[in-house]
Amino acid sequence: MRPSFGVARPMKSGDGGSPKGPMPGNAAPLPGSDPTGSDALGQPAKSDTLARLADRANQVVDNQYHAEGFEASVHKIKEQVLPHLLERVDPEAAATLTKEELSEEFRPIIMEVLAELKVTLNRREQFALEKVLIDELLGFGPLEELLNDPDVSDIMVNGPEQTYIEKKGKLQLAPIRFRDEAHLFQIAQRIVNQVGRRVDQTTPLADARLKDGSRVNVIVPPLSLRGTAISIRKFSEKPITLDMLRDFGSMSDKMCTALKIAGACRMNIVISGGTGSGKTTMLNAMSKMIDPGERVLTIEDAAELRLQQPHWLPLETRPPNLEGQGAITIGDLVKNALRMRPDRIILGEIRGAECFDLLAAMNTGHDGSMCTLHANSPRECLGRMENMILMGDIKIPKEAISRQIAESVDLIVQVKRLRDGSRRTTNVTEVIGMEGDVIVTQELFRFEYLDESEDGKIIGEFRSSGLRPYTLEKARQFGFDQAYLEACL
Repeated sequence: MRPSFGVARPMKSGDGGSPKGPMPGNAAPLPGSDPTGSDALGQPAKSDTLARLADRANQVVDNQYHAEGFEASVHKIKEQVLPHLLERVDPEAAATLTKEELSEEFRPIIMEVLAELKVTLNRREQFALEKVLIDELLGFGPLEELLNDPDVSDIMVNGPEQTYIEKKGKLQLAPIRFRDEAHLFQIAQRIVNQVGRRVDQTTPLADARLKDGSRVNVIVPPLSLRGTAISIRKFSEKPITLDMLRDFGSMSDKMCTALKIAGACRMNIVISGGTGSGKTTMLNAMSKMIDPGERVLTIEDAAELRLQQPHWLPLETRPPNLEGQGAITIGDLVKNALRMRPDRIILGEIRGAECFDLLAAMNTGHDGSMCTLHANSPRECLGRMENMILMGDIKIPKEAISRQIAESVDLIVQVKRLRDGSRRTTNVTEVIGMEGDVIVTQELFRFEYLDESEDGKIIGEFRSSGLRPYTLEKARQFGFDQAYLEACL
């Protein structure tokens, strides 16, 4: 097996206890061992492990991108042309045109400016310059290239000189940089202004979304010490389904069938997981199983859910104004949603006392409601729901809160991002009820880690617990009981 940094190896000795003789640092090589590499059992020698630790401690990484060659020359010409171009363009008129129309209008003006500056470009450089200038005027500048790349799932801008991206689960330095802090701040304002939010010295934090539903978080100085920081979580334009997740290896065939039935049979589902584990993707995929005749309301801080239903109404919270008034919270929207005749209420993410409002909705005829929250295991998920309700002003005992959760939630789907960048559905757990003051759960499926391949990919298998599901009665009401039972056993 490939030795991996941070994986503990069991100590080998004659009696199975502590090693005897001199300390390993001074010990002579054991018979049959290779002093330069690994021992007779194929385990890495200690000297090799320490060498890798020393390499990690001493490595020096250049974490800034330096443009070279063609790219650097286009960037330099752009800096010369842009001020002259802005003098000749009416920004209001330009904003009404599409990018294609603007390209046609700009071409002669750019040629004119280049002639004035006595700059000669070939055809390839002209096209590259046009694209960069239009991105600068109409789009999000250097970010446009990353936003249009379907392989990029996360964009993290740490000030004007450093941008990282996530590609196929791995972080890497992006080949872009901004002119200066003012340039980056201007692009951040452009992003948040599109959805009626603002970011400045008085409100240095902002959540927003792009037109394609991608989630954006902006934090500016003085809170961010390196300059404006932008974090963008991109979502696939193509709707993700449970079948696609199964094909990606995120779940097994039986698990996929059970989750399809859970979505179709109006079970109340909580999707739990860490940051970037794929909670929103899972929620979008499960929404495909909702009956097209149902009225679905989604409630979020920054609307990023893309439900695949015809009768779907998204609602979004509102931050307070400059006087600190006019804020509309998730709790306010949940209460209002109950008067809008929904069949299901879906919360993008619960973080506080609105958890109680969601449980109330689940118990008042809105079966099939769903939400996501941050937790590392199904048991921790239940504990977090209890704590979130206790954070509010609701004066009810903890036992009553636990009972409310046990009676409302049917299924907890745990998703996890593993260290190789892959995302897996690690647990599907039923909430059965109460035993004393403890919520009782039953695990239907789990992902079990087995090994790691030569190229660092995690190998494991999805296992069914073989238990009869407690939620079988709900599946029977929709005629899915036999298929559900077969999937779980």
